[in-house]
Amino acid sequence: MAEIIYQQHAVKMMAERGITKEQVEIALQRGSKFTQTDGLLAKYAYFAVAYKVVKGDYIVKTVYVR
Repeated sequence: MAEIIYQQHAVKMMAERGITKEQVEIALQRGSKFTQTDGLLAKYAYFAVAYKVVKGDYIVKTVYVR
C-alpha cells in the first residue's frame, strides 16, 4: 500500500475518538469511497476518513464518527 500521511488535525481527532492507524488503513482499503469537493471520503464501520491522494500517497485530513 502507498504511504499514509496523517495531518495534525487527523491525529488529534483519532486520539479523541479512539480510532487507530490500523483502523484508518482498513477503512482506506475496504471502505465505501465517495468524492468530496477536495478529496475523498472512506466510510467504514462506525467512522469515516476524509483524505486525498497526492502522487500515490494518502493524505488523511480528518477522521470522524458517523
